[in-house]
Amino acid sequence: MRKFSLRSIFNRLILGVMLLSGPSFANTDWSDVLAEARGDTVYFYAWGGSDEVNRYLRWADSELHRRYDIRLKHVKVADIAEAVKRLQVEAQAGRKKGGAIDLLWINGENFHTLKREQLLLPEVLTAVPNSALLLNNTLPLMRDFGVDVDNLEVPWGIGQFNLIARDKSFPTEQLSAEQLLAFAQKNPGQLSYPKPPDFIGTTFLKSLLVDLTEKDPRLYQAVSDQSAAQLLPRLWQYLDRLHPLMLGQAQSFAQSSAQQLQWLADGRVSVAFSFNPQELTAKIKARRLPQNLQQHVFADGAITNSHYLAVPRNASHPAAAQVAINFFISPEAQERKADPAHWGDPAVVALEDAGALLPSAEELHASWQSAIEQGWLERYQL
Repeated sequence: MRKFSLRSIFNRLILGVMLLSGPSFANTDWSDVLAEARGDTVYFYAWGGSDEVNRYLRWADSELHRRYDIRLKHVKVADIAEAVKRLQVEAQAGRKKGGAIDLLWINGENFHTLKREQLLLPEVLTAVPNSALLLNNTLPLMRDFGVDVDNLEVPWGIGQFNLIARDKSFPTEQLSAEQLLAFAQKNPGQLSYPKPPDFIGTTFLKSLLVDLTEKDPRLYQAVSDQSAAQLLPRLWQYLDRLHPLMLGQAQSFAQSSAQQLQWLADGRVSVAFSFNPQELTAKIKARRLPQNLQQHVFADGAITNSHYLAVPRNASHPAAAQVAINFFISPEAQERKADPAHWGDPAVVALEDAGALLPSAEELHASWQSAIEQGWLERYQL
């Protein structure tokens, strides 16, 4: 007789209730989706700049193959905007089926663009059974950078911006933009940040802007010419003071957060940045960072957002992509993802040990991302 764990029984009961009572599943037969997906390869366009993420996705490929006869092909990109551009080009060419991308790891401005241009498969969230397990009552998962998800993407994890610094670099866990500048003045050449449009580099600039404008409410609304003209100069004035004190006097920047973390490990800088609240613990355990490091956040909290999975409207293998999403938000896959020994990314479903979150701050409206990046490139592009 086949045995089931208590967790497995619990999940099956939840899914049974969903299938009986949930209107989203009234016309859905998940067994048909599984049958259609069998034997397919899912081309998953996702950031490839983390060894932990890449290993996790290799594990997911082996599990999807073993369970569902589905292969997961990780197409590594430095910026998911590359995949967004490809979808736009396919749409302009009239390619309504047979697209190159089956699955996307997205959020923020990239999601807003795809939603606005109607390039995502609708009703994906309600189509996958494990969506019933999402922590919608305790986490703000249904709005992505100020815009409703509208069933177009499925929450996958939580990100929180934080600083990793050598011991005693800063006296308290929380710090301000002025304290960071004071550190740079006392320790010239020991600070840098990833070059925008690297996501973490841009989030560093957002954190500075929040602090320098005292959390101006206009940052959480769509940017206007007036609000940009009034708020962004405060950031540029600060950076004009900071850059001469940075590594190489800001004549070059790290190309990614991974590179800056390596600079920290090598002793080239004293501060690095992360968007994973458990990355410090994970990398110390893996002996990839020294133990004399501490985690810090800005005084207003760690900018926090969710990241998501979505299926392009013209995907070649939409059924297999949905099966992959359903697996990614299963308790087993989320538990491994949350474990610092594997990835350490906080879960979006209930787990016994989901990892602690940092004091959080609201993410800026997505339109500020492009305004900050465009302004930075015009002013500081080397």
